[in-house]
Amino acid sequence: MKKIPMYAVIMAGGVGSRFWPRSREKNPKQLLEIVGDGTMIQNTVKRIKPIIEEKNIFIVTNKLQKNAIAKQIPSIPQENIIVEPVGRNTAPCIGLTALFIERLDPKATMVVLPADHLIANEDEFRRILKLGAQVSQISSGLVTIGIKPTHPETGYGYIQIKDKSEETMPINLDGVYEVKTFAEKPNLATAINFLESGDFYWNSGMFMWRADVILSEIQKSLPELHKQLMTLQPSIGTPMFDEHLEKTYGMIRSISIDYGVMEKADCVHMIKGDFGWNDLGSWDEVARISPKDELQNTIQGNVLSIKTKNTYVKAGEKLIATVGVHDLIIIDTPDALLICKKGESQEVKEVVDYLKRKQMNDYL
Repeated sequence: MKKIPMYAVIMAGGVGSRFWPRSREKNPKQLLEIVGDGTMIQNTVKRIKPIIEEKNIFIVTNKLQKNAIAKQIPSIPQENIIVEPVGRNTAPCIGLTALFIERLDPKATMVVLPADHLIANEDEFRRILKLGAQVSQISSGLVTIGIKPTHPETGYGYIQIKDKSEETMPINLDGVYEVKTFAEKPNLATAINFLESGDFYWNSGMFMWRADVILSEIQKSLPELHKQLMTLQPSIGTPMFDEHLEKTYGMIRSISIDYGVMEKADCVHMIKGDFGWNDLGSWDEVARISPKDELQNTIQGNVLSIKTKNTYVKAGEKLIATVGVHDLIIIDTPDALLICKKGESQEVKEVVDYLKRKQMNDYL
């Protein structure tokens, strides 16, 4: 099969509120070094460069983050950094970028990726992306990547696949399945049932499809959004675009690509992804994968640790002393300190919500 043209869309407009106090509106999770060398978005671009040219990589972000992204990844053309006036979830973000790519090559495969995931096996990851591009061309449908669950996670959506005997549009490629249904984030009992069934996978939030196909699917499932996006098409690449975009985004409603399109589409395939994926959705995940000492502590920075067990500490310049504590996450920054019980870091978002309600903007 001939080489398939590929474009990438990296979604980088989030705040990463569960990573407060390090993640802030102007310097969010994807712009930080969370694990290893390089920021999350730098590593996202780096891992796809062997198969997608930089001129074909688009990044969608917001006004506060655009300059920092351009500085961190200067090799990406400035015109490929698309600024949303306001966040409207993933369906408008993806549809907007599809307009740009359709002008260049409507039959090319769009690879849609979050900016802040961790991938351990990059060679296997790239193999899956190329396989997904192939499937997107063969099927003229939508392709997503599912991760085999290792535990009953309640923080992810799930994808249920069909048994091979149930498939109506079989694609005879290893690891490729038709999707039976999508499931929202479950409660614990449901997540346990999903795990035991063996046919449910974590929804990774990574997708592949042709630009013209996703726009057609948006037209079918979200006709109002499609109509709004189409009003932008004539002004792309002109001085009027930013003004038109701001006006249009003021009317667009917020909706995810999963709920708005994927759950309704007729032709959806899933590829099993086994490449050491982690969405690093909380400090608990960072603590879980970080190297630990003999007392199961991860200590970073200026820390004096005495009789401390199973604790993650990320300190700054000032000394932090921990004595006789266990099962904690401690994150220090110059203006804020987080102390959180392990297993509770998903609730850090509530701190950010409180700061917003009280308009304590210095800490956001």
